[in-house]
This record gives sequence, structure tokens and C-alpha cells, in this order.
Amino acid sequence: MNSQTTTPTQLTSQTTIELATQLTNIGLRVTAAGLSDLIARATTQRWSPHILLEQIAASEVADKSRRSLERRLRQARLGRFKPIADFDWLWPKKIDRPLIERALTLDFIPEARNLILLGANGLGKTMLTKNIAYAAVLAGHTVVFRTAPELLADLQCDSPALRRRKFAFYARPQLLCIDEVGYLSYDSSAADLLFEVVNRRYERGSILITTNRTFKDWNTVFPNAACIATLIDRLTHHVDLLLIEGQSYRLRESELETAARRNPTSSKKAQAKKASPKKD
Repeated sequence: MNSQTTTPTQLTSQTTIELATQLTNIGLRVTAAGLSDLIARATTQRWSPHILLEQIAASEVADKSRRSLERRLRQARLGRFKPIADFDWLWPKKIDRPLIERALTLDFIPEARNLILLGANGLGKTMLTKNIAYAAVLAGHTVVFRTAPELLADLQCDSPALRRRKFAFYARPQLLCIDEVGYLSYDSSAADLLFEVVNRRYERGSILITTNRTFKDWNTVFPNAACIATLIDRLTHHVDLLLIEGQSYRLRESELETAARRNPTSSKKAQAKKASPKKD
């Protein structure tokens, strides 16, 4: 009978597979996935044990940072948005650009200060908010972005235990963004839910709110709500308020598109004139 023997190559391969499994079990996923290549490079380049450990540590730290960023982006749920470079600062009649640029440095988050963007529809409040939130995620902060209807609908559940867990969820991130407060009206129970969120984050975590209503008009958003005065008081105790005034940018784009459809010839001529090189 022919006895089967294990060759050195097969033995090395089996040992590598077993080692990769052990590395995966202790959380060194990148090292495990590229173990054969790592061993080959270490052997060819004659790495010292110190250099080998440096390579392993660097690759694992980079992978951990990447996965952490992906997790924070999933939790934030920012969706698609235009970058801040596309924001037309000249379009609003009034906007405090230095305040927005300072907010993009995220200096308000360690201080647990709030930021409120107040203005009519179509002036870029959501775009600015998402850019600030995205900058916070990139900087390593935990962020949650929700519209006011989404947040309040999520909190309106029958189970007290489930509601407590949801309150804890919204109290946890370093930055909570609540978009479109004031676009819809709610009952007093919704005001109580929003108050509880604000109260749990008071002087502990930053809240960024966009609204189209001044605070004196919040009684029309939450009619007959007994807590509205206290809610606004805690929300504005430590706050930077940005007022944006002007005509809706979306309305402007819509008017330009309508004009272009009505007179496509002149629109094409204008585009061609704009694209043609200037003569000296």
C-alpha cells in the first residue's frame, strides 16, 4: 500500500490557515486576511519582529478606523447632500457665514452647545446641517440625523420599555440633528416627547435644529402644550442662533428651469455664449 505523506508546502499552508483562524478569533481580521502576503513580505525583506508588529498594528488600526467611520455614517443616516463648496453664500439676503464656518470646526460639540438654523423654506438649512453633521462624523463624533416627523413618530410607541430605550438612543450621540421643526403641527403629547429628548441632552450633548418658525410661533406647532416654554428655555440656554433670510433657492431654480423650457433657443444661445472663449 502507498502511504500518504504530508509535504512541507502542505504543512506550511495548513499552519497558515490555522493561524489565520486564530487571528480572526482574536479580532485581527486584516492580518488574518492577508497573512500569506504578510509572511512573504516579512521573509523577503527580512523584517525584524519590531517592524512586523508595527505593520500589523498599522493595518489593524486603519481597518478599525474605516469600520468605525462606516458604522457612524450608517447610524447618522445623512443620505445624499451637496457639499458645502456648492453652497451659494450670495443668494440669501442675510446669513452669518462666520458662524457657519465656526460651526464646521465643531467647537460647539465639546461644549454641549446647541445650534439652531432659522429661516424660510429653500434657503439651505438642511444642506448646511448635513455638512456640519458629516464633518462631525469624519472627526470621530457620533451623530444622529432625523427629521422632526421621523423622530416623533419613532418615539410614539405603546411600550414604555421600548420608549425608554428610544429616549436613551437619542440621548447617546454627541450630536443630534433634528430637521424641519415647524413644518407640521403636532399635539401636546409630541411636545412632551420632544421635551424629554431635549431634557435628557441638556448640558450633556449638542442639538442642531432647523426650523422655519420663530420661537414665539412654536405654540402653533405644538398647540396647548404645557411644556413648550420650558422646552424652548432649555434648548436656548446654551445656543448659537443663525438667522437666514431670502427667497427660496429651489423656487429660483424652478423659475429658471421653467424659463428655459419656454424658450429653449435663447437658453442654448446663452449657454453657448457662456462656454465660448473670450476674444482679446
